[in-house]
Amino acid sequence: MTIASIRKQLLAGETTPAAVIQRLAGEIANRDSVTGAYLSHNLEAALAEAATADLSLPLGGVPIAIKDNINVLSQPCTCGSKFLGRNYTSPYDATVVRKLRAAGAIPFGRMNQDEFAMGSSTENSALQTTRNPHDPQRIPGGSSGGSAAAVADRSAIAALGSDTGGSIRQPASHCGVVGLKPSYGRVSRYGLVAFASSLDQIGPLTRTVEDSALILQAIAGFDPADSTSLDVPVPDYLSGLHDGVAGMKLGVPKEYFGEGIDPGVRNNVEAAIRKLAAQGAEIVGISLPHTEHAVATYYVIAPAEASSNLSRFDGIRYGHRTANPADIADLYKKSREEGFGPEVKRRIILGTYVLSSGYYDAYYGRAQKVRTLIRRDFENAFQQVDAIVSPVAPTPARKIGAFANDPLHEYLSDIFTISANLAGIPGISVPCGVTDFDGGKNLPVGLQILGPHLCEAKLLRIAKAAEA
Repeated sequence: MTIASIRKQLLAGETTPAAVIQRLAGEIANRDSVTGAYLSHNLEAALAEAATADLSLPLGGVPIAIKDNINVLSQPCTCGSKFLGRNYTSPYDATVVRKLRAAGAIPFGRMNQDEFAMGSSTENSALQTTRNPHDPQRIPGGSSGGSAAAVADRSAIAALGSDTGGSIRQPASHCGVVGLKPSYGRVSRYGLVAFASSLDQIGPLTRTVEDSALILQAIAGFDPADSTSLDVPVPDYLSGLHDGVAGMKLGVPKEYFGEGIDPGVRNNVEAAIRKLAAQGAEIVGISLPHTEHAVATYYVIAPAEASSNLSRFDGIRYGHRTANPADIADLYKKSREEGFGPEVKRRIILGTYVLSSGYYDAYYGRAQKVRTLIRRDFENAFQQVDAIVSPVAPTPARKIGAFANDPLHEYLSDIFTISANLAGIPGISVPCGVTDFDGGKNLPVGLQILGPHLCEAKLLRIAKAAEA
C-alpha cells in the first residue's frame, strides 16, 4: 500500500490507523528476520498515537519509518554505532519529525544504516546486517539502506533517510523505490545527527513519486533552529505532478555515460530517456567537465566535516565510556577506539589530516575551490536545460562483502550522486527497470533526475512522467 491509497481507505472508514500499524507490525515480524531493516520499533507508542490521529490532516494516521540518525522523542537514536548503542534515548524530536506529527503522521520504526551514515552499503552498521529484499545476498545500498529495504520489502509504507553523498538515491536505486534528496536548505537538519554539515539533507524514500511529494510537502520549510534553513516559500508539490514533460529540455551529461557503467544499467537508463523523449521532452547532450574531480573533492570535504562533528563523541557527555581509564586522555582515546567502527575511524583520521596545520590549504582549501567549479558546471548546464538525467550508480546492487578489503572501490560507486550534494541541488531516483548482474537476476536500476536549486516541483513532475 502507498500513502495515497491508505489515506483513501482511512478517510472512507475502511480501516483505522491502529489497524494499519498492526498490519505493519505483522509484516515486520514476517519479513524483517531476512531483511534486517529495522533496529527497533515501538508498537505501543505508535498505537497510542494512532488512537488520537487526526484524519483531516494531510498524513493523518500514516506510519512513517525513520532512519536511526534522526531524533525521535523518547526513542533510540543509535546512528548504527556501538558508541550510542541501543541504550541512548533521544530527548527531543527532530524538526522533520515534529513536522510529520503536525501533518498527522506517526513515526514508527528505527531503520538500520551505515554507522554515522558513513558508507554506501549499510555493511558498516555496527549493530546488524541489512539485506536487499530482491536478493538477500546483496547490499541494499547505503547509508539509508534500512529505510530503502523496508519500503521495498513492504514492511514500511514510507521512510525518511538522509543523503550526504547519495545515501537516499543510491539505496533507492538498488532496492527499486523512489528516493528524493531535496535542495540544501529546503528541509531542516535540526535533529539530524551531523555527518558533514554542508552536505547532509533529509528526504523521503517511498514506493511512488506521489508519496514522495506528500512527505516533502510536510517536512519542507524554514526552521529558525537550523541556521542553514532557507526562508523561502514552499510550493504545492502535488499541483503540477501530472503535467508531463512535453516541451522540457533534459540534459544527458557525457561524463555520466563513460567507462565503468554496467551495460544493463546503461540500457535501462537510455531506454527511460527515450520514453521521456517520446512524451515530448527534448534530449540535449551536455557536459559537466569537473565531474572527474567530484569523488576526490567529496572525500576531502566530507571527512573534514565529520572529524569536527564527531569530536563531541568523547565518552564524557553521552554514549560509550571505556571502563577504568588511566587518566582523561586515556578515557578519550579508549572510548573512541572501542565505540567507533573502522570506516568511521578511517574518515576521522583522513578528515583530521586534511585540516591539520600545513595541509589545510593544500587539501581542504583546494577542495572547496573545486567544489565551486562543480557547482558552476551545474549552473551553466541549467541555463541550457530544465533538468539532467543520468544513472544513479554504475552497477546494480553488489554482493555483500564484495568490497570488504577495498574501501576505495566503494567510494567510487558514488561517482554519479555526490556532485549534487557538493552543489546543493535536488536529485531523485525513480525505478526504470531491472537487469542481471554478477550472478543476480532482475536487480533494480534507478534513473537519476537532477534539477536547479529549489526546483523539487520540477523534478517530481519529471519523475512522475518517468514512473508512468
